[in-house]
Amino acid sequence: MPPLNNPGKKLGVIVGGSGLIGGYLMHYFKTKTPDNIEIRTPNSKKLSLREPQDIIGYLKRHKPDFIINSAIAALGSDAHLTYEVNYLGAVYLARAALALNIPYIHISSAATLPPGESLTEEDHLPLNPHLSNYAKSKLMIEMTLKHMHKVEGLDYTMIRLGIVYGQHDHKIQGVNRLLFSIVDQGMPFMLTKKGVRHSYSNANIVPYFVHHILQNRQEFSGQLYHFVDPEPVELAKLILTIKSYIESNTPKEVYIPYHVAKIGKAWVEWVIKILIHLGVKAQVPPELLFLENFYKTQTLSSEKLQASSFVSPNPEATIFTELPSLIDYYLARWDHLNLFTTYKNKDYICPNNKSEDFLNSPQELLKKTHADSIGPLTEVLE
Repeated sequence: MPPLNNPGKKLGVIVGGSGLIGGYLMHYFKTKTPDNIEIRTPNSKKLSLREPQDIIGYLKRHKPDFIINSAIAALGSDAHLTYEVNYLGAVYLARAALALNIPYIHISSAATLPPGESLTEEDHLPLNPHLSNYAKSKLMIEMTLKHMHKVEGLDYTMIRLGIVYGQHDHKIQGVNRLLFSIVDQGMPFMLTKKGVRHSYSNANIVPYFVHHILQNRQEFSGQLYHFVDPEPVELAKLILTIKSYIESNTPKEVYIPYHVAKIGKAWVEWVIKILIHLGVKAQVPPELLFLENFYKTQTLSSEKLQASSFVSPNPEATIFTELPSLIDYYLARWDHLNLFTTYKNKDYICPNNKSEDFLNSPQELLKKTHADSIGPLTEVLE
């Protein structure tokens, strides 16, 4: 396929547009490239990865110039759902891209990698039944796409992400789960050990890379890249930085050994089972699936990315430079949604103090609205 900077508007399909990465991709293409690229982000009602006929019908109707897949099943999903969404659905998308002779961009995860330092794109876990459903499915699709490129000539690029950070994620997972636990005092002690480091991926920069690789297929076709910040981050340092920023008293700088943390995890699982038997809807936080990772270093090498033609629009950005805005955004959001049990955020007030009227004087607020704010919104005519 010719580069996307050739004349003629291109059509792209993003599967998983409601997620963190998909949301950033959708926003980027709709605001940065509206004259050159039109983007479609079908929801699961229009295109379900669990329904091959949905994939066939949708892509047959629209015939896109490229496909980006950032969709995943929820981390705690059972084997059947995880297999259908993360693996089989992704295979169908790749087969459709192969038939249409268009690029297929797939977002993968560091869950396919073992612990270790400076892991390269060639590294991966051995495929075996004991892997988590999530890791197994992501590893299988990596292997299948590589095989399809070799045997069928699939034009694909795989992007492996580390721990992703960014705003506008409606789910409390990953870094957000860590932040929420610290803010709401759900982490009394340090569930890690000193020196454990991980690689982080800036969700805001991912779309720039995706656009670049779409424009430079000869360089990036058939390739896998680690898209992570150059410098890994010590988990303990990140936790203590968040604690300092929000001026919290917890977690205490007492490091819980892994064997003790496992006992705590088992206790949580037992309590959850009791609650379920009592008819209470509850589940183990999906992040506990990765408890072992809190105690083991896993850093991804970014040398291949640094040696490519891609140049980051914000090379100085890190999880630490973005942390203040992330904390401000998520604290305000979670406070408005009444998700906190112990933390009360007094700094965020709705414009014009209307939230106070809504809370204490709804009749007066209703009268004010009827008197001042029900006429035609003439700005839409300008």
